[in-house]
Amino acid sequence: MIKETPSPWSKHMLMVYCFSLIGFFCSTMNGYDGSLINNLLQNQWFREKYAVENDGLWAGIVSSMYQIGGIVALPFVGPALDGLGRRLGMMTGALIIIIGTIIQGTSNGVSQFMGGRFLLGFGVSIAASAGPTYVVEINHPAFRGVVGAMYNTLWFSGSIISSGSARGGLNVGGDYSWRLITWLQALFSGLIVLFVMFLPESPRWLYVQNKKEQAKNVLTKYHGNRNPESAWVQLQLNEYEAHLDMDGADKRWWDYRALFRNRAAVYRLSCNLIVSIFGQWAGNAVLSYFLGSVLDTAGYTGSIQQANITLINNCQQFAFAILGACLVDKIGRRPLLLFSFTGCTVVWLGMTVATSIFTKSFTGNDADGNPLYSDHNASKAALAMIFIFGAIYSVGITPLQALYPVEVLSFEMRAKGMAFSSLAVNVAGLLNQFAWPVSMANIGWKTYIVFTIWDAIQVVIVYFVIPETKGRTLEELDEIFQAKNPVKESTQKKALAVDSHGDVVNYQGA
Repeated sequence: MIKETPSPWSKHMLMVYCFSLIGFFCSTMNGYDGSLINNLLQNQWFREKYAVENDGLWAGIVSSMYQIGGIVALPFVGPALDGLGRRLGMMTGALIIIIGTIIQGTSNGVSQFMGGRFLLGFGVSIAASAGPTYVVEINHPAFRGVVGAMYNTLWFSGSIISSGSARGGLNVGGDYSWRLITWLQALFSGLIVLFVMFLPESPRWLYVQNKKEQAKNVLTKYHGNRNPESAWVQLQLNEYEAHLDMDGADKRWWDYRALFRNRAAVYRLSCNLIVSIFGQWAGNAVLSYFLGSVLDTAGYTGSIQQANITLINNCQQFAFAILGACLVDKIGRRPLLLFSFTGCTVVWLGMTVATSIFTKSFTGNDADGNPLYSDHNASKAALAMIFIFGAIYSVGITPLQALYPVEVLSFEMRAKGMAFSSLAVNVAGLLNQFAWPVSMANIGWKTYIVFTIWDAIQVVIVYFVIPETKGRTLEELDEIFQAKNPVKESTQKKALAVDSHGDVVNYQGA
């Protein structure tokens, strides 16, 4: 940075951002597919079609097929990304999603609908591993943090489109109201299929495929402003030569030994899985998949009312996620994670208090059988907690859910490690799909006590286990994970001495 300061707005850097946008579409379609079931469960015509409610075991079974598909995809993620490349990995996932959409969109029975959900989860697992990997590897080291963090914020763009189209569908009514939003799942996967092969391939992938000249050309054009002697080009090529294994486990689809080879590898994978799983178990899943049931406990029961709240919440979460992405290189990964998990703990405590008070204010049912409550302030407080939770979660956890798991893995581990990340997310999602709807149906607001306690535990684990990764290239992270105490090593300040040409002449711990 001192010797050759890159411009974030140069022509070639802007082109890289455009390439990243196609990768972002993997997150957008994941957000659309992931939040779709919440919108469908709020749609009365969908519930009547398949005789399902917005909580209970049946709701869990319908929505869990998405996670089951993602779990089954595990053995195919590594070969798709390592064997075919990052671009074809994205295309493979997108094509499977299109097939799943066709099956789901034409369904008239439960079995076909769930079969479509299964294929959607299968395809998303591949695409959601290839997308962030491509974005992190194609971007300039100086801007990798912010752009990589932006990847997962686009989850909300898909969620907003899903909730917005679902809200519009309610005005039409009938089967069309939910089939419309089901067919829209093919929108972003279709865009990926159309444009992905026009993108340059990841230079790291090209290099380990022994296409070193092509890798150098990509780096020269997009990271060195067409100057092959650029310090950034030479730095990355030197790191590739020193750190990338030309005959590593990534060449063998069946070989997962790189993930467990030594203490550093296990620590890397552990950090990957911790952030992946904790991002699913902060209590956010209830608000993503079963918000209608949560709103029921707060007294907001109308379909249109719930759809409006869902749309507004998604919009404000999108804004806070973008804010968080802009902060990852200024504040750092650890402080953002600690802030968000701590904040989620406090919010769920407030949600527990507000909904318990509201529930106790039950006075009976009206003539139509609708419940009546006397404490409307508690209801408003519970609604406020939903929005506050969305803001806190989005600013620190959302941007890092895709960036951090990719960063902590070495290249040899990356594709298969991201497959494990996808597996962890989907297994964690299965608990969300089966446990929480049943819990909401049986114990209501007391479910939030579980979230309060678990989020507090997550804060402690993040503090003692998760190292900082900002300010380093992907290859420079090796020294952190090889250290006896990676957290201490990552947070230790360093002192650099440079000469008038920007060359480092002394380097030591501060």
